[in-house]
Amino acid sequence: MNKVVIDTNVFISSFFGGIPRKIIDLWKDGEILLCFSQKIVEEYLEVLHRLGIEKEEIDKLARLFAEGYNCIYTASTIKLNIVKDDPDDNKFIECAVELDCKLIISGDKHLLKIKKYIDIEILSPREFIEKFMNNKL
Repeated sequence: MNKVVIDTNVFISSFFGGIPRKIIDLWKDGEILLCFSQKIVEEYLEVLHRLGIEKEEIDKLARLFAEGYNCIYTASTIKLNIVKDDPDDNKFIECAVELDCKLIISGDKHLLKIKKYIDIEILSPREFIEKFMNNKL
């Protein structure tokens, strides 16, 4: 099973359909394993609250994370300074490094510009789906 870190913009976009929803469906169906850290989960939940997503939906999601549903979690990460243009995005690379995850899915231009860090590929949602569907992952 492929381990992936999903950037907040992709995760949040999944609530509105499209390719991001397909990616989250892969997670919910057990096709991919979601990797996250405390910083990532806090950002997911904070943005969902800010967007006015229903509390029941957020609570359901938080329960899936807490139960470890097709996901792994790291309590701590190393500190990196790879994304110079937006240092807050480093948390996604830090998580991938800590959990030996080879894929980050992002729509963020700062992360996508990096393309690869060591052996960690940074793909757009469309690139990920195309590779996944063509069994190239």
